[in-house]
Amino acid sequence: MNVLTLLLVVASLLAQDTIQDTDRARQGTYAITNARIETISDGVLEQGTVVIEGDRIVAIGRDVAIPPGAKVIDAGGQHVYPGMIDSGTQLGLVEIGSVRETNDTNEVGDLTPQMDALTAINPNAVAIPVTRVSGVTTVVSEPAGGLFPGMAAAVNLHGYTPEQMTAGGVRLMILEFPRKSPPRFSFGRQDDDDDPEKRYREAMEKLNEIWDRAELYHRIATSWEQDPSGKQTPEYVPEMAALRNAVSGDMPLMIKVNAAEDIEVAIDWVKTRELEHVVFSGVSEGWRVADKLAEAGIPVFAGPVLATPSRNSDRYDKAYANAGLMSKAGVKVALRSGESENVRNLPFNAGFAATYGMGREEALRAVTLTAAEVLGIDDDYGSLEVGKKANLFVSTGDPFEPKSHITALFIDGFNVPITNRQTELYEEFLNRDEGRNTPVNVLPADN
Repeated sequence: MNVLTLLLVVASLLAQDTIQDTDRARQGTYAITNARIETISDGVLEQGTVVIEGDRIVAIGRDVAIPPGAKVIDAGGQHVYPGMIDSGTQLGLVEIGSVRETNDTNEVGDLTPQMDALTAINPNAVAIPVTRVSGVTTVVSEPAGGLFPGMAAAVNLHGYTPEQMTAGGVRLMILEFPRKSPPRFSFGRQDDDDDPEKRYREAMEKLNEIWDRAELYHRIATSWEQDPSGKQTPEYVPEMAALRNAVSGDMPLMIKVNAAEDIEVAIDWVKTRELEHVVFSGVSEGWRVADKLAEAGIPVFAGPVLATPSRNSDRYDKAYANAGLMSKAGVKVALRSGESENVRNLPFNAGFAATYGMGREEALRAVTLTAAEVLGIDDDYGSLEVGKKANLFVSTGDPFEPKSHITALFIDGFNVPITNRQTELYEEFLNRDEGRNTPVNVLPADN
């Protein structure tokens, strides 16, 4: 295939007409007809119809009555999927990674659990439209830095304000679990008196000291709330008040941990602290201790899948196979891209996981219903069911395949235009109109 032919093929794929019918996102009554509907929760429905009213799905089936005045979208046999959920990103918190002024991922200090990622998310981030036109409609956006960097937030990828974007009001308290193993890559020379074991021991002591304080704060506050008479009002400590939500189990504790030996220590720490509402995130070596994760009943946000092995001695495909190996061992696995700008690659992370042992159905569930279940928002998200939020997209084929093209997108019932900075640039240069009155004289190249 010569270069010209390749360019023509690419142009024809990018220029496919969408069945989305508006230049602005709007709610209303819509009927997507003649579609292959992958419900996730109840199999596949051929030649079906999905009816949307406001922000909800109100009907799904083959013989569905279309409401009067509904905007009919004929899918022409295309596929309808629930919107995908990325369980670990920094989307909306980072614009340009190398420019500090555009990064809002961390606060000063090692203990900032009261920091809420939702307050820092930029609804106008350039990467948000780029992400959602790949079928990713919901993400977990998380802060970083320090032992307790703050609270991650689940957000939908449409809205004028962060509050409009929130998905079920979900927050997850983040714990960067101490690493027994040194970082895989370390830059610069270590000091002669550097003692990794001492650093690790001190980090664990600090973690336990902070958690002990949070438990004590919770007991004192609970006692006062149950009977405030005759008792001094407890002093308000923002850090402890935030951690109290995780101590009590009212907020999930997301423990970021990767190395196998660190995962084992984290499992023991969770058992010792008698924590129940916990999820591990990252778990790049989860496959090494998958049986222990399964026995502990701890779900995971695994990824990124598109990564290199964590050890030089591992096979090249261990990062691809990690999610599938854990899933087969009985671990509940959702997937994360771990990205800030390239969250759009979540479908390809899932595609690699599917190919390397997870299987397509389980991988699709890992970025839809399983993710929603772990986040506690499965009553509204993750599958196509009557009464659930209208977060869905129409695709020409399997969303894990690069050749598939998304033709319609709904988030919270809004029919969102299939446009972003990249499509606008493509259209601009495909249909160039320089507005020149006279041609430009092209000078011959010097010999």
